[in-house]
Amino acid sequence: MLLRLACFALVVSLAACSTPEPAEDTVPVRAATAPAGFSVPDDEFGDYWYQGLAEITSYDLQQVRYGEVHPGEAVMIYVTEPFLEDTQVKADDPNADGAVTVLKMNATRAFNTGVYPYTMMTSVFSPVEGGPALKVTTSSQEWCGHTFTQLNRRDAGYHLQLYSYFESESDQDRMLPDVLLEDDLWTQLRLNPDALTTGDLTLVPGTIYQRLSHLHLEPKQATATLTDGDDGTRTYTLTYPDLDRTLAITFAADFPHTVEGWTEARRSGFGANSQTLTTTATRKAREMMPYWSLNRRADTPLRESLRLDG
Repeated sequence: MLLRLACFALVVSLAACSTPEPAEDTVPVRAATAPAGFSVPDDEFGDYWYQGLAEITSYDLQQVRYGEVHPGEAVMIYVTEPFLEDTQVKADDPNADGAVTVLKMNATRAFNTGVYPYTMMTSVFSPVEGGPALKVTTSSQEWCGHTFTQLNRRDAGYHLQLYSYFESESDQDRMLPDVLLEDDLWTQLRLNPDALTTGDLTLVPGTIYQRLSHLHLEPKQATATLTDGDDGTRTYTLTYPDLDRTLAITFAADFPHTVEGWTEARRSGFGANSQTLTTTATRKAREMMPYWSLNRRADTPLRESLRLDG
């Protein structure tokens, strides 16, 4: 794909979900900018990602847990926003010193296991000009308790903090080496899928997988492949031989490389009753919208366009 240098002016982007609610019925606007000299293919990137909207995709989820497959729903939200590299939070002022533009992914999963529900969410913050993720967080809530994991990029690698209601795994505050994060791949394939690493590699498995498997979070060996489909899609597959786990993410070959679905085959269950089962996520609907300002009861019917449950 031919690249040309482009420098985007300040454009409307997003109001942070964490921004205090304004006194009036207007939502304050925060702007994200393309970095100076950022290479943009025929202006596609700027036209899509700097239009002041978020890309929201809903998926039918069939989630493996406790040796069974449970129906549920997944949602992926991608959006650009200004981000402070030093404190690693969203910038209130997009023009602040140290602010860079990131592609943020918020990915949620909701499913029931018998009588009680699971609600999970991962956030990934990756610089649009390239390079590894600056921050990853994952939280999980269910009736047994809740957990929180955070990875912050530092010079020596990633600073891991993990808090859990399980005695055997909490609380953790330690460093991980400077290796690839599986969670980062979900943003990297949106930014530049041709740069995805293939072959044998070392990376830290996804934090939702860690949560559901109670795996000690550390780098693992894997093999990665990138294959082209006959339907205009590509599939990036990670196989972890030591974990008996395979993750395959299917996305559009053409820009903006939307995620169409994924599968994850892994062992689940207890002892002799454990077996390899497959989680699947299949796209239901996709919309571009300023969801942060659509928070009134009158906006509720918009959920129908996203085919969201409940």
